Amino acid sequence: MQKKRILFICTHNSARSQMAEGLVNALWGETHEAFSAGTLPSLINPLAIEVMRGIGIDISTHRSKGLDEFMDKEFDLVITVCDRANETCPIFHGGKKRIHKGFEDPAAVMGSPQKQKEAFRKIRDQIKDWLENELIPLYS
Repeated sequence: MQKKRILFICTHNSARSQMAEGLVNALWGETHEAFSAGTLPSLINPLAIEVMRGIGIDISTHRSKGLDEFMDKEFDLVITVCDRANETCPIFHGGKKRIHKGFEDPAAVMGSPQKQKEAFRKIRDQIKDWLENELIPLYS
């Protein structure tokens, strides 16, 4: 059986799309292969790495990538995980289906380091729940 290929897109490819990529590859890697990119790639947020490590998934070797790296690739699903990326995302001719599932930007949360980390955990858990209960069952 060929793995379903998924591309997750957010603006900076620094948190939400990186966490989604890491979750899919770690938890459903036998049946799915995930990638991530950003419309304006930057650096991976250290808090994204930390909260993923907290559930036993290491994304410390990931790097922020631009959409241009994937324009000539084929995907079963292209998923935007932030509203801004959904608005600016180009059409992927190699994408069989494109969907949007927006998640709040945990990096936008201000406050104490603990409050910021809690925001990243919350979004990580929301992404995992959505993948586990909605996306993966529909596209397996």
